[in-house]
Amino acid sequence: MKEETGLENFNVEDLIAEDFWEYADGAIHNRFFYKICASNVPDEWDYQPTGGRDEEGLTFHFFWISSEHEVQLIKGHGDYLNLIFT
Repeated sequence: MKEETGLENFNVEDLIAEDFWEYADGAIHNRFFYKICASNVPDEWDYQPTGGRDEEGLTFHFFWISSEHEVQLIKGHGDYLNLIFT
């Protein structure tokens, strides 16, 4: 979580889902989705991930949403939002 978002004050509450996702190149990845509660976080922030490789030089803009229908995410990224906003 810290590597991707810069957040440091968070607790993992529960595993929401686990699945297998096939990327365009045919690679299969085992994905895990967790419910996480964060504290002392601004409404919006920018962060440069520290993982390297394809993320090198990127800046991500983060913000909170209050409904699964508030934003449209790229394929696969919002698969389990309905389990959070119930």
